[in-house]
Amino acid sequence: MLYSRAPIVQVATRLSLLSVAIAPVAHAANVPDDVTLAAQQQLVRGNYDEPPSVDPAYSSTGSSSSVVQDMFEGLVTQDAQGNPIPALATSWDVNQDGTRYVFHLRKDIHWSNGQPIVASDFVYAYQRLVAPKTAAPYAWYYAAAHVKNAQAIIDGKKPAAQLGVKALDDKTLAITLDQPLPYFISMLVHESFFPVPKAVVKQYGDKWTTPKHIVTSSAFTLTQHIVNERIVVKRNPYYWNNKKTVLNRVTYLALSDTNAEYNRFKTGEISITGHVPTESIDKIRKNAPKTLIISPKIAEYYYSFNTTKAPFNDAKVRKAFSYAINRQVIAQGILHLDYIPAYSFVPPATAGYRLPTLEWSQLTQAERIKKAQAWLKEAGYDKQHPLTVTFDYPTDNKVRKIAIAVASMLQKNLGVKVNLRNQDIKTFLQKVHQHDLSMASFQWGGDYNEASTFLDLFSTQGYNPGQWSNAKYDAFMEQAKHSLNAKTRLSLYHQAEQILAKEMPVMPIYFETKAVLKQTNVGGYTTENPSHIRYSRDMYITKP
Repeated sequence: MLYSRAPIVQVATRLSLLSVAIAPVAHAANVPDDVTLAAQQQLVRGNYDEPPSVDPAYSSTGSSSSVVQDMFEGLVTQDAQGNPIPALATSWDVNQDGTRYVFHLRKDIHWSNGQPIVASDFVYAYQRLVAPKTAAPYAWYYAAAHVKNAQAIIDGKKPAAQLGVKALDDKTLAITLDQPLPYFISMLVHESFFPVPKAVVKQYGDKWTTPKHIVTSSAFTLTQHIVNERIVVKRNPYYWNNKKTVLNRVTYLALSDTNAEYNRFKTGEISITGHVPTESIDKIRKNAPKTLIISPKIAEYYYSFNTTKAPFNDAKVRKAFSYAINRQVIAQGILHLDYIPAYSFVPPATAGYRLPTLEWSQLTQAERIKKAQAWLKEAGYDKQHPLTVTFDYPTDNKVRKIAIAVASMLQKNLGVKVNLRNQDIKTFLQKVHQHDLSMASFQWGGDYNEASTFLDLFSTQGYNPGQWSNAKYDAFMEQAKHSLNAKTRLSLYHQAEQILAKEMPVMPIYFETKAVLKQTNVGGYTTENPSHIRYSRDMYITKP
């Protein structure tokens, strides 16, 4: 595994297994001795949109991840730097060829109803997620992780019971891969690998996540859910690390309007925002700099093309669109958030990654526009044969500003007319799932800190909403998965990025930073973790 800081592990050989004995790791809130806590430990977080679901099997957006990761936990979690550390498991053994992991669960782990969390809960959750009837948006992730038989189950060729996961006893879980994967443990931090309470899900079906029925495994449990308004969770006394939890209540507000969120932050109603209004950045830097937090992030904003339908089934059109936009203007002239213009796909904050040298990134913008015009003409579009396209995006002020700017650039530089069409996040995701989009707005935050979390998107069996495929690209990615050598893997990733630049299945726009507004009395918020998740269990409120 590649990390900027190595996880705390000691490795020894025992009984033909590679035994990973984890040193004691305390996660959750670590309050300095000189800090005085406030009497009321309540946090209010801006949370982008209404979460599509709070069921770990259906979590697929930042708004759902924020809530799910506060209520549920997996075998491992992340430390303040984003490294995987023990959570519901204390340690694990790996066989010599790296294809079988045996996890040893904590003895004192319980669901929020007091019932013990057992290995069969993991087995049930994993089999449920990959079963085609579940239609989980992250089923592909199990195939990317090479869990044995995952792809065959997803394709309907094998029953879910044949997934490579088995409860050896109540406190021992085995996961078998179809090939070794050097960063497999890192992938387990994602909520798709969280257990769910088998008995509760079976009893209440799709109603099991309502406040009346839900049973959770992490620091908080659900008490209220008002759709499109708020979600409220309270502290879970059965959480194994409850003694290190400080907050008693967390409220998540569904706020896609950044200005409305900012106004509520200024009144003190919101503790941490989900966004920062771009037009107010300079003012905030001048008048309230201590409230503005900007930190590295493994995330990219991009546009995806539907490569199965005209006009975007032609790489010339895709490249013309991508070359014609001025990323510098968008990333820094419009957004003011220290974003980096993107010409490749893996963010520079990704552990162990170095950006590839791509020919088109070395051109001037004028040179790129000239090439874009030539490609569009070669594809059959000009003044006599104008091109009109529809662009879909989820409702969001920042995304709307970018869409207007991109449409203007395409009109000016290529004569292309872009019809803008926005919708709420649930409708947008449904269209994505049905491939009912021509060109669409996307933001991808890494599910774990390794380059494959971005490049796997474009593998044939990846998330891949644009349905692009390339056999050579798939081969490079498969070779990378087999390689334990970091330099070899980086070289293969760079070759894959060269193919993306040549075929342009997506239009990279900028690499993100994580920007939020935080009240000065909120402690425990980390700026070192490059992922998009900030666990509420790590935070606390200080006395003024």
